[in-house]
Amino acid sequence: MPERFDQYWIGIALGLIMPAVFGWLYIDHFNLWPSMRMFGTGLSQTWSKLLFVSVFPDLAFIFVFYAADAWKVSKGLLVGAMPYIIASVYFTL
Repeated sequence: MPERFDQYWIGIALGLIMPAVFGWLYIDHFNLWPSMRMFGTGLSQTWSKLLFVSVFPDLAFIFVFYAADAWKVSKGLLVGAMPYIIASVYFTL
């Protein structure tokens, strides 16, 4: 990977955008919108699981960029994934 693309802010932007896009595609593909509206009481645990699943692409890309010696992007991806991981743990409690 060229040095000009090995930037923290690129990793942070990818880390914040990818889980949101993956979560939306996951909900839309499996048509979970009606079931998420129906679960009034268990909605926080549903969101917790969805947030946790949506972080998996970030973790896969952290490994890919780490193997490609793009250290700054992989660190930025980890920082960008932290809000989703923290929100997932918060909704679990």
